[in-house]
Amino acid sequence: MNFYEEDPQLRALLKDLMDEEFFEYADRELRAFGEKCANEIDQRARFTDREGQPKLIKFDAYGDDISEVWVNDGYRKTVEDSYNTGIVGYVHKEIPELGHRGNYIYSYAQGYLLSQTEPGFYCPVTLTMATAYLLDQYASSELKEKFLPHVLSTGETTLYEGATFLTERQGGSDVGANLVKAVQTSDGYKLYGEKYFASNAGMCGAAMVLARKEGAPAGTKGLTLFAAPWRKDDGKLNSIKIRRLKDKLGVRAVPSAEVEFEGAEAYVVGDPTKGFYYMMEALNLSRVCNTVASLGIMRRAYREAREYALKRDAFGKKLADFPMIKDSLVKMAVKLEVETRTVFKYLPLFEKVMRNEPGVSEKDIVLNRLYIALLKKETAEQAVHFAHEAIEMHGGNGYIEDFVTPRLLRDAQVLTVWEGTANILGLEVLRLMEKFNAGGLFLEEMKVRIAGMNGEHVDQVRGGIEQLEKLLVSLQTASYDHKTFHSKRVAELMVKIFESVNALEHSASGDERAEKVTEVYMEETWRSGHEFNERLKSVDYFDVVMAIEKLEKETAV
Repeated sequence: MNFYEEDPQLRALLKDLMDEEFFEYADRELRAFGEKCANEIDQRARFTDREGQPKLIKFDAYGDDISEVWVNDGYRKTVEDSYNTGIVGYVHKEIPELGHRGNYIYSYAQGYLLSQTEPGFYCPVTLTMATAYLLDQYASSELKEKFLPHVLSTGETTLYEGATFLTERQGGSDVGANLVKAVQTSDGYKLYGEKYFASNAGMCGAAMVLARKEGAPAGTKGLTLFAAPWRKDDGKLNSIKIRRLKDKLGVRAVPSAEVEFEGAEAYVVGDPTKGFYYMMEALNLSRVCNTVASLGIMRRAYREAREYALKRDAFGKKLADFPMIKDSLVKMAVKLEVETRTVFKYLPLFEKVMRNEPGVSEKDIVLNRLYIALLKKETAEQAVHFAHEAIEMHGGNGYIEDFVTPRLLRDAQVLTVWEGTANILGLEVLRLMEKFNAGGLFLEEMKVRIAGMNGEHVDQVRGGIEQLEKLLVSLQTASYDHKTFHSKRVAELMVKIFESVNALEHSASGDERAEKVTEVYMEETWRSGHEFNERLKSVDYFDVVMAIEKLEKETAV
């Protein structure tokens, strides 16, 4: 079993997005990592979820508070296996074999494979990516020298996993209400206060923390970004205590804690007045990671549903021989493929903006933020739906922990919450429209991309664009309550248009399978589900979309 080899659409996408030399390297490395994810990492993930969850060791034998987090040996091996691939490090440093650094596309391809087996651990990877970005982009040369070699480690030095501590009990998503304070001393700053939902606590080597300096204004403008090592140079705790670990529904692999700072040494990162702005940039990176994790769960759920349907006998047939089952599987396959293509095709823009490459425009920056909000919301919701579909395909077996399906559902549910709920993302879309004309820029971009295209499906997208135009005009003069009420509806219509445009572009290549995938996707997206269909496209196209001959041979082995 190999998650990468089983996914020819991903491989084709990467070949299209990478230069020849980089793809040759990535193809080989992803094949090795895909095999590891599908086997030993998957076995470790099962053990961690069921029996080997992180545990807080609060006190030592003498009663001293040591606030250590125990994780099992298999989890530690997954940490080593993953970071040594360069999933974080090679985004920022040179790949020795190639003589240049990697990119986010390669890292997110690794994350997509990892999330099919251990989405819980992809959370610490995400936090380490965010930490690396903030340090590399904004830290002083002294701070970079102190932290970056460890945060970017691929095995050559001690690894410092990262963390980003924002949430406090009194504020939650209202970060402006944060109270953790930073007190200046003769040799730097010390942090005091509590962070209420601190993921990767006890495992991180460095945490990026938002705190308020004495005398700073209220709200988000008064927040400064600090880098706080978990331990001092002598190995002792940096005046940080863990109150307790959270007992979570899913993603049990990652220790999430309530953390108390009692004079922890910390270092200012960048401009002291821009802490919230910096952290929001890191949040956008994390939202893309969340999107990729959602795709990974969708892929695994689809795979489990497909394999079960091909093997399971019922009423004298294989499950996969029944039209309703074919319909479910094809719709899953099509939605997954179009959504994965949309995300990965967007990533070059993300890379351009995050690295502030020459030629980055204000339009690029606005569309980048908009696409992140749209895709994070949509993929997270689809991950829950796909996990539900996989359980239903298995029947009673799908509800039993002997199968991976219950864990997929438990792990998927957090992705709708992490890095912003649908309501928060709807407000982000509204804010972008009102402050930066994101709606107009989106419409302009989509119209350009389908210009010159013709046909029934193109007309459906043009109809969606007209509907969006009318909605945006109405919102211009609407009350604030009406604007917020409709914000998620705007996001949902935008993502339908965005994904449809990507599907149409792919089908324009002339590939028969791509054309059939697009037909099914467009019918499912734009047509009423309550009409009688003479033509059952999802059933008729089953063999082509599912590449069924190849699958049957694999299943028979």
